[in-house]
Amino acid sequence: MNAREKEEYLREYSILKSQGKPFFPYAVGKDSWMAVIVLMVTITMAVFLGAELGPKADPTTTTYTPRPEWYFFFLFELLRVVKPPALVLMATIGIPTICLILLLILPFIDRSPVRHPLRRPIAMISALATIVAMAYLTLVGALAGAPTEIELATAPQFEEGQEVAASAGCLACHKIGENGNTLGPPLTNVGDRLSRDAVARTLINPTAPMPRYQTLKDSNPEQFDKLVDYIASLKSEQ
Repeated sequence: MNAREKEEYLREYSILKSQGKPFFPYAVGKDSWMAVIVLMVTITMAVFLGAELGPKADPTTTTYTPRPEWYFFFLFELLRVVKPPALVLMATIGIPTICLILLLILPFIDRSPVRHPLRRPIAMISALATIVAMAYLTLVGALAGAPTEIELATAPQFEEGQEVAASAGCLACHKIGENGNTLGPPLTNVGDRLSRDAVARTLINPTAPMPRYQTLKDSNPEQFDKLVDYIASLKSEQ
């Protein structure tokens, strides 16, 4: 922007400013009334329509699939992408905070008075990149499988055992394929180290803090056998 264009802009700005209305009390009053209306509508809907509540929380269940609200799907997917445990803090706090700070200081970086989007490349590229990245991560996060779902391919005869392992809470401590946690040793290739009998003995008499699966064996021996067969089948040649 040259001196002539800047002078024209300042002249036009001063004319529009003189014709406008002050921020206080005009804009403040209008925004306050709108806030009151929105609040009253929300209270009315809550009183007459109520809020749908899910079933009472059961802390003992192992089948519950934790999922964030839709507006946190992008962060949920970001945690799936950043796999090393040492970088979890960076994924949850570091990256979002850095992006937020960059957006906050953007008006101080791109101080051009021009309003046309094509003549403000820094602002437009930053805004579009942020929107596209959040939209993509939100979409992928919404379509992602449950954290308790074992995505590792398995033979058809072990699929029922795979479902038992997913519902029994094995992924809360162990990794099978790409899913699970690292509190315990990974089970992806555990069949290379332990035989079927060794797997069964470990499930019945585990090392603390791993829970015992004696109750599952007593109440449903068929499911217990399928679980043992599946874990013993996890070998590197698969």
